[in-house]
Amino acid sequence: MLKQTISRRNGLLLGLLSVILLLALYSTLSWRQHRKNPEDTTIPGWSQLATGVIKSVEPNSRSGERWILVDSRATAGRLFLGLFYGVAGAVLIGLLMGCFPVAEALLAPPMSLLAKVPPTAALAVFFVLVGTDTSMFVAMIAFGVLPTLAQSVYLAVRDVRQEMLFKAYTLGASSGELIWNVIIPIIMPRLIDAIRLQIGPAMVFLIAAEMVVGDVGFGYRIRLQSRLLNMSVVYPYLAVLAAFGFMMDFILRHIQKKCFAWYSKQR
Repeated sequence: MLKQTISRRNGLLLGLLSVILLLALYSTLSWRQHRKNPEDTTIPGWSQLATGVIKSVEPNSRSGERWILVDSRATAGRLFLGLFYGVAGAVLIGLLMGCFPVAEALLAPPMSLLAKVPPTAALAVFFVLVGTDTSMFVAMIAFGVLPTLAQSVYLAVRDVRQEMLFKAYTLGASSGELIWNVIIPIIMPRLIDAIRLQIGPAMVFLIAAEMVVGDVGFGYRIRLQSRLLNMSVVYPYLAVLAAFGFMMDFILRHIQKKCFAWYSKQR
């Protein structure tokens, strides 16, 4: 039957099975590659990956820094700042478009247009306008996620039933109180869903920028090590990025489930 639910236990077992299959597939590809060339580093074996992990977490012989720590601090800080400004701007613009027809007429066309501009294609523009320091990475992420998120907020506001607004006005609520006490609580779960969908693109924008102009961060390290064919370092870095994105998604889903239980039941 379509959309039939399964037990939580079976869901966890199937998720674990998918991970095991991915690891088995990688092991098979690595084994076949090393059978052709024992010195191959493009698909490193598990022992080579372990060496790469150790190289990433141990203090570097030249700088004395632990690569994974300095890169994680740089990338995470840029990502969080960019998402913060992007989400804050998107909520403000989306609320304006959804609540006020004048703002909708003024802001909807440029938001729709900017949502189609790939931030990675506008790297040179960011270099000229913002520079190449942290503000450039933050601006690029914010620009990348803001238009799409603003449109998501706008559509969520438009979906709020008019009956609820009329009831709030009847009870004496002002426009500001209606936005704060009625509209925002209703759209928050959908905003969380929209943010979850933007985590991946935001990381793509950031890694692309770090690969071009970064002197620290995951993108910079992946570019540097891939040029040296040190894939035993690149693959663990990719795994950490995936785990970081998964953790952010898990936290947002947990917040949504705990704070907006009615939305989960409604779905």
